[in-house]
Amino acid sequence: MIKYRLICKSCKRSFDSWFSSSKQFEKLKKMKLLNCNYCNSLRVTKSLMAPNVLNNIKNDFHNKKSINDKKFSFFKKEIKKYQKFIKKNFRYVDENFAYEARTIHYNSKKESKGIYGKASKEEIKELRDEGIETHTIPWVEDKDN
Repeated sequence: MIKYRLICKSCKRSFDSWFSSSKQFEKLKKMKLLNCNYCNSLRVTKSLMAPNVLNNIKNDFHNKKSINDKKFSFFKKEIKKYQKFIKKNFRYVDENFAYEARTIHYNSKKESKGIYGKASKEEIKELRDEGIETHTIPWVEDKDN
């Protein structure tokens, strides 16, 4: 489909019309099936048109980027709230998460508050296979303000 701005040579008014192709426009004009919407004259021609595709793409990109930035900011704040709670109520074990989780799980006498730290996907899978409950959460580093 193609949209043309048409101009009537009789009344000097312009209007838009859609055609399946530029060839279709020429065919209809030749058959004298194009007429002015205002005065019904057959003296209708195409005007020069510049497509506005690039501007629309830029605007869509900036609008979506702005919306995505707002969503990201909201989720980042929520993650920070969870992180603050976790840091206050759990013990940080860094890279030793899998080892510490097993120690807590298999040593029923040892009482410990929950832990958090870093573990690979493979370590998490192994812990779950052993029946040790784990959860992964996204983590936003403080340097990522």
